[in-house]
Amino acid sequence: MGESWQGLLVALQEIRLQDVIPQAAILVFAGMIAFYLHHLIARRTAADSQGMRHLTQRTIQRLAFPISMLLLVLLGRASLAALNQAYWALDLAVPLLISFALIRILVYMLRKGMRSGPLVKASENVISTFIWLVVGLHLVGLLPGLLEAMDSLAISVGDLRISLLAVIKLLLLMGLVLVVAIWLSGIIDRRLSQLPYLSPGAAVGFSKVSKLVLITVAAMSVLNLVGIDLTALAVFGGALGVGLGFGLQRIASNFISGFILVFDRSIRPGDVVSVGEKFGWVVALHARYVVVRNRDGVDTLIPNENLITTEVINWSYSDPNVRLKIPVSVSYSDDVECAMAIMLEIAREHPRVISEPEPVCRLTEFGDNGIHLEARVWVADPEAGFGSVRSDINLEIWRRFKQEGITIPFPQRDLYIKEAPAK
Repeated sequence: MGESWQGLLVALQEIRLQDVIPQAAILVFAGMIAFYLHHLIARRTAADSQGMRHLTQRTIQRLAFPISMLLLVLLGRASLAALNQAYWALDLAVPLLISFALIRILVYMLRKGMRSGPLVKASENVISTFIWLVVGLHLVGLLPGLLEAMDSLAISVGDLRISLLAVIKLLLLMGLVLVVAIWLSGIIDRRLSQLPYLSPGAAVGFSKVSKLVLITVAAMSVLNLVGIDLTALAVFGGALGVGLGFGLQRIASNFISGFILVFDRSIRPGDVVSVGEKFGWVVALHARYVVVRNRDGVDTLIPNENLITTEVINWSYSDPNVRLKIPVSVSYSDDVECAMAIMLEIAREHPRVISEPEPVCRLTEFGDNGIHLEARVWVADPEAGFGSVRSDINLEIWRRFKQEGITIPFPQRDLYIKEAPAK
């Protein structure tokens, strides 16, 4: 390591200022122009583009800075060569810019295969920059010396030697393999969701199992690559069992309950459910919770354990059709049969009411203030809610009853005064 640093110091001492200034000016000028072109392309890129057009635009945006700067550096290198000036710094910048462009594209393509999120998007530039720094140190010949210095910083625990280099290798390998595993699981998830003969619940189940298997295999492979004996994990497994017994049992319960929900097919994506006072349709099944969205567009995250241990109403478990009851009262002086016929006609005309089972109207009770009728209709899309169907039918009943002279009674009371109070 000492020899490499001494060689670097000797090389720095041999650099002449008149050779540095033109190359530095070309690099600064190329960087400013490339930075301007990058932001110009970013502003002109459509934010709402989709599909292949979106991928192409984002790829061009990421290549704009390194490629444009590379072209300007090559032009400046040719100019200095024509003037018999030194251009060693530009020769060094060319492979750095090429590697930077390739790394940005590779990291971007890898990110597109994963589930999009703020953390994933923010880490793209950090990962690209880190990989580029490692490649840059290798190109300038400083990487071996740096690795040797990190390996010298070590401690020994019995027969095990733990160095800074080994820890960094473990973290980097674990991160890389886990990212690849998550990327592959994302591809499998999308492929399974596109299969027409596979139900949504089965697709979610296979996706969860594949993700768990890939991550487990990735973790075991990394531990084996860095030389950690897998039999030592028995101690870790015992400690994990104690941890589950004391503080992590709810997490483990939710995780296992998620697999139970998937494989017994009691809750599937798209089902309309009621959990306590929560009503909505299942949007997604995750390892720890289920996402239920109501008619207001609010997502409720319900732990998987709650769906196993509490009563859940699944409106579309075996049959998506749901019956809706619409009560109406008419006066004793009105024609009840005519009122029932009008209610049936209105129910059959509604676009969301299905014809099989057909709508019916029943006389349910002779009340104190009128005769109670009830229209019973079936809808096939409970996820769209019931309020609009009930409101439309009630409003049309009100209009038709007014046209036909049918009265909807309201409570009336007669007050009899036996004797007037004494004055």
